Amino acid sequence: MTEQDPQSPGPAAWSDAVLAAALVAVDPAGLGGVCVRAPAGPVRDTWLELLREFLPPGTPLRRVPLHAGDERLLGGLDLAATLGAGRPVAERGLIAEADGGVLLLPMAERITAGAAARITAALDAGEVLVERDGLALRIPARVGVVAFDEGAEADERPPPALIERLAFAVDLDPVSTRDVADEGPPPEAVHAARRRLRDVRSTDAVCEALCTAAQALGIGSLRAPWFALRAARAAAALAGRDEVAEADAALAARLVFSPRATLLPAPEEAPEAPEPPPEAPEPENESSTTPDRPLEDVVLEAALAALPPELLARLRQGLAPRSRAQGQGRAGAVQKSRLRGRPAGTRAGEPRAGARLNLVETLRAAAPWQPLRRRQAGADARRVLVRRDDFRITRFKQRSPSTTLFAVDASGSAALHRLAEAKGAVELLLADCYVRRDQVALLAFRGTGAEMLLPPTRSLTRARRCLAALPGGGGTPLAAGLDLALELALNLERRGESVTLVVLTDGRANIARDGQPGRPRAAEDALAAARLLRGRPLASLVVDTAPRPEPFAQRLAAEMGAVYLPLPHADAARLTRAVQSARPSGT
Repeated sequence: MTEQDPQSPGPAAWSDAVLAAALVAVDPAGLGGVCVRAPAGPVRDTWLELLREFLPPGTPLRRVPLHAGDERLLGGLDLAATLGAGRPVAERGLIAEADGGVLLLPMAERITAGAAARITAALDAGEVLVERDGLALRIPARVGVVAFDEGAEADERPPPALIERLAFAVDLDPVSTRDVADEGPPPEAVHAARRRLRDVRSTDAVCEALCTAAQALGIGSLRAPWFALRAARAAAALAGRDEVAEADAALAARLVFSPRATLLPAPEEAPEAPEPPPEAPEPENESSTTPDRPLEDVVLEAALAALPPELLARLRQGLAPRSRAQGQGRAGAVQKSRLRGRPAGTRAGEPRAGARLNLVETLRAAAPWQPLRRRQAGADARRVLVRRDDFRITRFKQRSPSTTLFAVDASGSAALHRLAEAKGAVELLLADCYVRRDQVALLAFRGTGAEMLLPPTRSLTRARRCLAALPGGGGTPLAAGLDLALELALNLERRGESVTLVVLTDGRANIARDGQPGRPRAAEDALAAARLLRGRPLASLVVDTAPRPEPFAQRLAAEMGAVYLPLPHADAARLTRAVQSARPSGT
């Protein structure tokens, strides 16, 4: 075997992963499971094979496809068996099939919110509730979950609700194939620990120590100390003990609390020590012993020792672990459609106006009523009687095209101060829109009016060329720019597109709608145009590019119902984050 580097984090991470697999095999339902951050590869395959060996022979192990629907997850009506038997026949779903075993979730960071809700409900209740297709069933489903986190970025994580219900979180990214060692308890010991688990006891001191450690690490969820207690009992059973020992509690705290820690314990102020009394001579026949430390300190130190270096650094800086960003990388808002898009279930209705009949769901709706209908109609048992109420049509959902519209102030005052910097910030936003597959449009207002420089396009090169050639100078016809932005937004809305408006201006309007100079009229016209934009269902952002925050720009954003962002310094990254947050939910 290849010699391992003692300084590498790989062997320690692999050891913790093996321990987590053994404990989950001892008590799958009680511990909820484990989240394994690792891409598909030989290291993860080896860990999964170890888990299989730790589980008793015949233990169900079910893999959940990424886009499994409710019927496959929860079960429902077995259409073929129902039509053959002439009575409703239920079919078990994947969660119920894994009862007493483990459910595998590949690519858990991409699991849908609906599937995560079904799985977490089964973890909480220990059963699956099926109320559909004329069935009302409660099926036992005491399972553990292994969620494989294959996210490429640090903020790509499985749903927090699912992670909270899993006792352990292990990271196999630092583990290489040479770090994989033949260690861990033998499978026979794990099988025996599973049988011994119900007889293992824990004391009140262990419970108090675990709760104290969780509170000191800033863990607010009550599930964490409960999981730690279950893990300590499983560790004691694995060690052949009938009562939880100090080492078992320390191991449980290290595996359960370390990934959940949000702060470091405050250091205790040491009291002033009194003058030590004169030392008594040590008896020759007794060895010196160290006084026992409180169990709370032992448990807390074990959890702190296992904190990852990057997490430890963030905690020292007072930064909590970041949660998964929602909605990143998606283009367009979700819209319902009858004709095209991704299937999104069915509903009762007739196949008219191009709506598509879902034959399988129609037969599923008709199947429970066949015995009654055949008796009423005296029909042949081989016929399937379908009525109008049974018709099911397929629903679809699709993401509408998304367009980000930039309205850039190219007047003389803007050109004097910030036009070049604003161009750089907009160019970064254009690149972000290109990555998101958004369309971009560019209009500029200066002189006495506004003009469309670039109609909606996905060509990043063309957008950059138009932006670089944008001249500056003249008055600030802010109202004309907002009117043109409203006109373009209306046209895009009629085509079913989602629009995000970004207005970059210093707020110094001095040209009215009719092209005449005058600050009071120009300000009134700009505010009137802003109120018209407020009545449209579009996300908007007003970026104040003045050297100092301009009160009129802030008032303009309020009238538009837009997000206001003062940008005294050309911070392109901050501007990008502001535009992303201003986009509507789901875009």
